[in-house]
Amino acid sequence: MKQRLYLYDTTLRDGSQTPGIDFSVEEKKTIARMLDDLGIDYIEGGYPGANPTDTELFSSEHGFRSRFVAFGMTRRPGRSADNDPGLQALLQAKADAITFVAKGWDYHVKLALGCELEENIRAIQESVDAARAKGFEAIVDVEHFFDGYKANPNYAMACVHAAYDAGARWVVLCDTNGGTMPEEVERIVFSVTNIVPGENLGIHCHDDAGLAVANSLAAVRAGARMIQGTLNGIGERCGNANLITLIPTLALKDIYASRFELGLHEGALERLTQVSRAFNEILNRPPEVQAPYVGETAFATKAGIHASAILKSPDTYEHVPPEKVGNTRRVLVSDQAGKSNLVAQLKRFGLDIDKDDPRLASLLAEIKDREKQGYAYDGAEASLELLARRRLGKVPDYFDVESYKVIVERRYNARGELVTLAEAIVKVNITGKRYMSVAEGNGPVNALDAALRKDLGPYSEVIRDLELVDYKVRIVNTGTDATTRVLIEWKSDGRGRFFTVGVSPNIIDASFEAMLDAIVYHLMTAGVKQEQKRAAAE
Repeated sequence: MKQRLYLYDTTLRDGSQTPGIDFSVEEKKTIARMLDDLGIDYIEGGYPGANPTDTELFSSEHGFRSRFVAFGMTRRPGRSADNDPGLQALLQAKADAITFVAKGWDYHVKLALGCELEENIRAIQESVDAARAKGFEAIVDVEHFFDGYKANPNYAMACVHAAYDAGARWVVLCDTNGGTMPEEVERIVFSVTNIVPGENLGIHCHDDAGLAVANSLAAVRAGARMIQGTLNGIGERCGNANLITLIPTLALKDIYASRFELGLHEGALERLTQVSRAFNEILNRPPEVQAPYVGETAFATKAGIHASAILKSPDTYEHVPPEKVGNTRRVLVSDQAGKSNLVAQLKRFGLDIDKDDPRLASLLAEIKDREKQGYAYDGAEASLELLARRRLGKVPDYFDVESYKVIVERRYNARGELVTLAEAIVKVNITGKRYMSVAEGNGPVNALDAALRKDLGPYSEVIRDLELVDYKVRIVNTGTDATTRVLIEWKSDGRGRFFTVGVSPNIIDASFEAMLDAIVYHLMTAGVKQEQKRAAAE
């Protein structure tokens, strides 16, 4: 029979130590529900008593299927369990389990706690006793365990022994500095299994050497049966072990899948990509496009010979089927592309064209010519689709831009503050009727965006939910006549996220081209019909 592996998520606690991340109570509840829906065994919510957010989070029942975990320190040196406010806050938390962090390195016991080594051992034992007496499942994270083991293995093992003998359900070995090598982790964890059986042993790795996932897997091979990590690998410094990478590796790679089973709910694996990207939305940061399994380019190729092979046999360049983790195969069109790439990409756009169609060679030549000018379509599929459809005569002529003008003014306002404002004027023609819009913005691009979308006649309501999410500029060549490439990310309620590109020696003109593509693409994918020409009498 397969052995059970348990997943422990510490996104809401250890992940919240990531610079720039500060979860609200509602955000923590939303993320916890996402984890609960996946079937994560343990969700560490935070540190009740340490801050108002976590105290509020643990003040009411949660109702999760997963075990909800409160995190905190063992009792302080020189205090009893009954007389330690931090420990008492943990014992009052609405949680299923308590995870105690305990020092496992003698150097840190003396430096950070300022107490005798035996006092630290007693604190571990008494904290576990107090939690179990209140009906909590007790977990002990032995901090700095691997560094402690290498410095003083007898003391590090004594800390592990104390936690297990006191009745801790899990004793978790922490690579707190993130610098231990996989070979060391495997050897040391295996030695610990002589004291603590694997079904009570966990691993907690940081990614300072880029090895958190590898070290977690090494610990599993050595006998550990619980893995701690975070969504998308967030965490202090370089982050923690990435559960979004670990889960499919454990579930789909035969070396692990043949031996172990996870407690994931049905369909959880297929939702991993969606969960990873939804989490980034909550963080308000762009997804990592090259993230293993779930990244936008995780199953993408742009070399023509590779694309041809993928179309014939996907497993030639894919280590797992992308649909297993909710991702999709992408064959990119670039200056390395051949007809196989383009045909596959056009099919994704819903354009079924024969490989021998003469328009295909013409389109491919135009793409390569435009890339010489500075365009890049690898990350701007919306612009690529519009280009392809225009050459195939399949894009409605919604409107024509007759002219635009942008003025940037730097002046003192009525309060005497120095401000910079931009004003844009855009004139468009929709089936013979002219529209002119004027708008202000905090910059020329913002003003142009506002003016262009301010009055597009019958199309204004459709594009109301179109939102500029990210804006990137790159100078393609140097000199005073340098060409500028602008890549803009957009999102809308109905069509999700997409990218458009514009190129020009003028950064404003490049931006405006990308904006036009976004609006036309949005209208087209929304199924909007082109307005009919008005009669001459009108």
